[in-house]
Amino acid sequence: MESSKLYVGNLTYSVTEAQLKEIFEDFGDVKDVRVIERKGFGFVEMGTVEEAEKAMEALNETEFEGRTLRIDEARPQRPRTEYRRY
Repeated sequence: MESSKLYVGNLTYSVTEAQLKEIFEDFGDVKDVRVIERKGFGFVEMGTVEEAEKAMEALNETEFEGRTLRIDEARPQRPRTEYRRY
């Protein structure tokens, strides 16, 4: 694992950033939390790669708010192209 940023999938649409922060704080310093509204996923950035690995190992495929979490290392965002279709 190279990054301390995690992808958190299969979230309920009502989950808040505060709720995510609370469950990840057990594994270390939470630097940033972003929930993508109405998409069912978000991102959590931990203080170190080691903390991110611990959180991922402990929380992946566990139940939260009635759904099974999918946690993986976040992939870098792809650059957007300038071309837009209308």
